[in-house]
Order: sequence, then structure tokens, then C-alpha cells
Amino acid sequence: MSAKSPDAIDRLVGRNIRIQRLARRLSQTYLGERLGVSFQQVQKYERGRNRIGAGRLAGIAAALEVSLLTLFEGVDGVNGPDGASPQALLAHPQHLSLVQAFSRVADKGTRRALIGLVRQIAEPRQRPAAARPITR
Repeated sequence: MSAKSPDAIDRLVGRNIRIQRLARRLSQTYLGERLGVSFQQVQKYERGRNRIGAGRLAGIAAALEVSLLTLFEGVDGVNGPDGASPQALLAHPQHLSLVQAFSRVADKGTRRALIGLVRQIAEPRQRPAAARPITR
């Protein structure tokens, strides 16, 4: 790897930028316009394909209205398996949408029921043969 190639921290910072951008419902185009770069460049930053200079990183933090430290969350866990951290999960727009909608559910019983439903869907158990409906 050359000295200028992106490393695990560059990818982590890019992922955190994506999380913060999606949480604010901002497009890559909008962020790129705020930074004076193309949306393709924002994509490269978010995917960890291009390194981000210190000045540009400060500009991204300002555009997203977060601290620079927010963009480095999870640095200690850089060597962990991809997708294991909450930050990695929230990098997917559908996951973030689900969490945002869930956070608006006020009733604790409903929240527990939703968790149970999602777990049941995610980990279906086969019913015993006797309990299966007969279809013809």
C-alpha cells in the first residue's frame, strides 16, 4: 500500500460522513455543493476510496454541523469485522430509516412488539410438522 492510499481509518471516517449525511437527509450533491466538489467526489470520500485532507474534513464537519470527533467515532474498533458496529449498520439508508421511525414510536409495548416481530422475521423457526397447515 502506498503512503497516500486510503486505509481503514479513511474508510471509517467516510462511513461516518455517510451516516451523518443520511441522518440529516442531505444528498451527496448538496454536500458536494457546500464543499465545492462533485457528488462523485463525496461518494469517493464516503466509500473510503479517496483520502480527505484536514481542511476538507473540517469543512465536511461544518456542513454536517457535527464535531470533527464525531467523524472519527469508532476509530478504536477499526480492526473489527465489517458491519459489527452500530455505525456500520447505520451506514445503510434503510437501516437508518428503520431506526428513525422506531425512535418515534412512543408506546413501550408497541416498541417491544415491533422488536419481536422483526426478530421473528429475521430468524424464522420452522414449526413442527404437526403444527403446519395442510394445503392441497
